[in-house]
Amino acid sequence: MTTLLVKNAYIVTMDDHQQEIPEGGLFIRDGIIEQVGLTRDLPPTADEVLDLKGHVVLPGLVNTHHHFYQTLTRAVPAAQDANLFNWLKTLYPIWARLTPDDIFISTQTALAELALSGCTTASDHLYLFPNGSKLDDEIAAALEVGVRLQASRGSMSLGESKGGLPPDSVVDTEENILKDSQRLIEKYHNPKHGAMTQIVLAPCSPFSVTSDLMKQSAILAREYGVHLHTHLAETEDEEQFCQQMFGHRPVGYMQEVGWVGNDVWFAHAVWVNDEEIQVFAKHDCGVAHCPTSNMRLASGIAPVKEYRAAGVNVGLGVDGSASNDGSHLLAEVRNAMLVSRVKEGMTGYSLSADPNRKLMTARAALHLGTRGGAAVLGRKDIGSLEAGKCADFFAVNLNKLAYTGMHDPVSAIVFGQSMNVDYTVVNGKFIVKEGQLATVDEHKLIEKHNKASRKLLLA
Repeated sequence: MTTLLVKNAYIVTMDDHQQEIPEGGLFIRDGIIEQVGLTRDLPPTADEVLDLKGHVVLPGLVNTHHHFYQTLTRAVPAAQDANLFNWLKTLYPIWARLTPDDIFISTQTALAELALSGCTTASDHLYLFPNGSKLDDEIAAALEVGVRLQASRGSMSLGESKGGLPPDSVVDTEENILKDSQRLIEKYHNPKHGAMTQIVLAPCSPFSVTSDLMKQSAILAREYGVHLHTHLAETEDEEQFCQQMFGHRPVGYMQEVGWVGNDVWFAHAVWVNDEEIQVFAKHDCGVAHCPTSNMRLASGIAPVKEYRAAGVNVGLGVDGSASNDGSHLLAEVRNAMLVSRVKEGMTGYSLSADPNRKLMTARAALHLGTRGGAAVLGRKDIGSLEAGKCADFFAVNLNKLAYTGMHDPVSAIVFGQSMNVDYTVVNGKFIVKEGQLATVDEHKLIEKHNKASRKLLLA
């Protein structure tokens, strides 16, 4: 057995009681939180003692939507000023050149960035597998980094020749997709408390897969008890595509193919109406809110306030690093708060006219990034700091220039310019320690990643 004592920190539990404990700490045994409370009430010794005086400690952030491979194609000139559909058409031919090594190195780069931003669990959506690439490449890379992975077996089966958006060169047959999905579930999925790897079935989007694949994927996922994920209602273009192709708006189409339930979450979900929000609430569907990507591609602002008012679980996603150009989840927390306030202003926010109308707070944004994300992924073992939960947390040293003059230690890390964290811990193990990656060599990673990226674009 191994123990870790965290002491003298400002602990933010994000549990049901929303405790904030100055001079607080955690006592951890074998990767599980055993006690949370005032430092003086915790055991005085452990195998390792971490004195975090001057630090704020929060539950590890949960990333609910990403495309790791896109770290290789950031800020590509031809795709910098395009909306979603044109952006995709520009990048599909480049992504068709990806190799297994590219998947491995891009996964480590994305997870390293995420860890440096306080993320301890990440869901990735890998939906194209050229040149022998497999989800296995991503899983192997993630295990080395040490961040929890919800590995989504994505897919595309509806190519241009059949009315879809992607070129036929990057789509696969439904038979191969379903066969590989079953293989991955049986080989890697771990449903137990504290699992480091779980498999998700994730046909890419309404404009890149067939209705039959959506239906068959849902049947397979429910047979094995794994979750389902897809892009939905990201843009007005998609809304028009669904109505023309399937005779439904995107949410109605999901109902048609059996994609509603507490085992389903959707990325973006920007273009929905009040009735469709109630569909999500009734069936307990989750939403991955990706504010930075939505701004980058001019997709719009998701109705997060309305989702939360209806009881819909909402988490945060940095989305693909070619539509965000970074993987900083704490920055996503900040942008979620800010863009929510922009949306309020666009609808005529006035506290004097409606005293009950509130802006999104820093703590509410952090809730999206922690408890909200855990709920979206269906994980009850993460998202808060309380006894019995996994020892996943991050810590920020407030004794930095950027935090001078801040009068609230929790709001400081949201209102302030987003910075890298000082510690990230998963299962009681350091992924980031004193601001440095502890499980991978950052300099070698940068060198390998830049080499792979240049090769991909010059091929």
